[in-house]
Parts: sequence; C-alpha cells; structure tokens
Amino acid sequence: MTTDLETRAAAARPGALRRAAPALLGYAAVRALGLVVLALWSEARGTSAYTLLTARWDSLWYTRVAELGYGYEVRLPNGDVHSNLAFFPLLPWLERLAAVSPLSYADGGFVVSLLASLAAAWGIFAVADHLYGPRAGVCAVLLWAVLPVGIVQSMAYSESLFTALAAWALYAVLTGRWVTAGLLAGLAGLTRPVGLAVVAAVWAAGAAAFLRERAGSSFVGDGSAVPAGGARGDGHAGPPPDAPRTGAPYGAPQQPHSPGVRLRRAAGMLLAPLGAAGYVLWVGARTGDGPLGYLEVQAGWRNGFDGGYAFARFVAGRFTSFPSALAGVALIAGVALVVWLYVLCVRRRQPLPLLVYAGTVTALALCASSYFGSKPRLLMPAFPLLLPLALVLARARTRLLAAGLGAAAAASAAYGAFWLNGSGPP
Repeated sequence: MTTDLETRAAAARPGALRRAAPALLGYAAVRALGLVVLALWSEARGTSAYTLLTARWDSLWYTRVAELGYGYEVRLPNGDVHSNLAFFPLLPWLERLAAVSPLSYADGGFVVSLLASLAAAWGIFAVADHLYGPRAGVCAVLLWAVLPVGIVQSMAYSESLFTALAAWALYAVLTGRWVTAGLLAGLAGLTRPVGLAVVAAVWAAGAAAFLRERAGSSFVGDGSAVPAGGARGDGHAGPPPDAPRTGAPYGAPQQPHSPGVRLRRAAGMLLAPLGAAGYVLWVGARTGDGPLGYLEVQAGWRNGFDGGYAFARFVAGRFTSFPSALAGVALIAGVALVVWLYVLCVRRRQPLPLLVYAGTVTALALCASSYFGSKPRLLMPAFPLLLPLALVLARARTRLLAAGLGAAAAASAAYGAFWLNGSGPP
C-alpha cells in the first residue's frame, strides 16, 4: 500500500533538482571562487594549482592504486611501513572508470571529486530541506562550502565522495528507503574507514524502529515527530521552533508492522556493513594477519584510536612558548566549538541517525592518534553539526545573509590557497 509519505516523495521527485538549484548554484560559485583564488595564488608563487589539487599527499596514493593496484609500500628509516592498503578502494575504482583517454588517473580523480562534491551538496540540501525547509537547506550547503578547509572538496581526495554517499544514505533512512540506505552505506564503507559512522546510523535507526514496533507506541523521543494534538512542552501550540518537520520517525511508513517494511529494513541493515567488512577482511587475508590486519596496516602509518590522548598531548605541547601557545588556544577553541555544535544538535532534537553519524565522525576524528593537521578535513563530512547554524542563518535577512556568506567564502578561498601552498592537508 502506498503511504502518504511515499506519495509526497514521488510528487516532489520531478522538481527535486529545481528545488535544490539555488543551493547547488551557490555551492558551485563558492567552489569556483576558491579555485580561481588558488590559481592566482599559485601562479604568484610559481606553483601549479592543478598539481596541488591532484598530485600531492593522499591523492598520489589513490592514483597509484588506480594505476597499479594494491601492494605498494614505503619503508621509512624509523621502521614505519606506509602501505597503500590503508586507502579504501572506491575512489581508485572510480578514477579508473573516469580515466578515459586522454584523461590520466589524476584527471579522473579530479573529475570524480568535482562531481561528488556537487552530489554531496545536493545530499546535504536534501537532508536539511527534509527536516527544516529549503532556506535552511541552502544555508547548510553554503556553510559546508565555506568551511576553512573547503578546498579539500575540490581535491582528488575521498572526502567529497564519502560525504555524498553519507548524506544520501542518511536521507534514505529519514525517508524510509532502507535498501537504498544500506547500499549507500555499503559504498561509504568502501570509501573511508569512517564509513562505520554511516553503518552505525543505519543500524541505530533500524534498531530504534524495531524497538518502536515491539513497544507498540508512536515513540516521539527522537525529535522527528510532534506530540499528538500539536501540543508543545512549553504550553504553546504546534511543534518546537526548530523541531524537524518529518512526520513519522525516520520517514517510517504509516504501517510500520508491515512484513514488507520489516524485510526491507532488515535487508538495509544487513547490506550496510558489507563494504567496510569486505575490504577489511580482504586486507586481513592479503596480509595474513586475519581480521585485525587492517589495524596493523594503519599502525604502520601511526594511525590508531587512543581516545584523544595523543591529540591532548599535542595541544598541551603548544603551550611551551608564546607564539605556539596561540595555536594551542585556537585548537582548544576549535574543539570546544565542535562539541558545542554537537550539543546543540542534541538539544534541538535532530533525528537519531544524524546524531549517531555526526557523533561517530567527530569521535573518530578527535580521538584518533593520526596526524593532527588532518583533523579539520576529517571533520568535514560531519555536516549535521552545521544544521543548528543553518537554522540561525535561515532567519536572517537575505542581504545580511548574502554579505556574511560572501565574506566567509572569500576568507575560505584565501585560506585554502594559502594552506594548499603551504602545509596543506596530509
């Protein structure tokens, strides 16, 4: 039986691109500004902007996998072993598909990242629009575009591809498309180790749905449904000002006990971890270290999860002298901002899958012992953290909003050019 939700989704589908057009055009303008500033900055320094985007740091490892496959490693004088098995395969596979003559694998990576960044922007808009309306959706996309490390969205890295898959997987969960959510989560698991965050979101939403069925209640505690009669806890009529707009939790059909619904939900939950699990098990078989083989590969890069101990020591080490102490203060402020944004997401009752996803991405980024300069870009896929800010901006006057985001776009473009011509994103 077709539900009201499915009817609304089908009716909206033909105009989905037109609805998202302002967000996508704004996103493209911000990214174009960033690329122009990077080109001018690089020209002044005698460097190649295109090389910076496609042939440095991790992008070289991805293109080498695309060209030669797995098995390449670098042994450092200190005994560390950097193996390309640390890099998940979906981006190199797509680079192979895109590298049609005369394009090289690096060109293919650049094309994939550009297209994936637009898909990510659309997915972020779809989630925010579904929950809060189109104006908040546009603001969320532009906030993601003007992040200080937003230039990474245009690099031959996997962040844009992963964010696109994650955003659309979350949208599929919110709208009750469980099999689609599972397939996208599986692909996200083939893109980056943090694909586990998407799997966790799908499983959390599925488990919550099963518990609701078992309890036989409407369960509105996830923030995606409004109490009966439109009553609010503060005594006013209607939903809370910033409450998500969805009706049933996670877009669940109105007949949640239907065998077909339960079967699709179970199928989505089973599909979600297959990508990450498949690659990790393949690495373990290839290295001979079993299920923990991938962790050994990451250990060769000195990557691991220590609960944030190494990062805390790194921040504390900034306070040994005055100039570096300023960097320490900035790092503490940045972490505090991220935590504050997550608290706002919880207080404003974001749906459970978004909270689980953003929380997992944030925890993995901040509590990993990997290179500390990577943390800003590792946090970039945690776009639900931007939704509270998007709601605030959505209420601003259009002129003020345009001026503020325009200034932020200019600052992001300048910082991206400076950063990429300097230390850059390792």
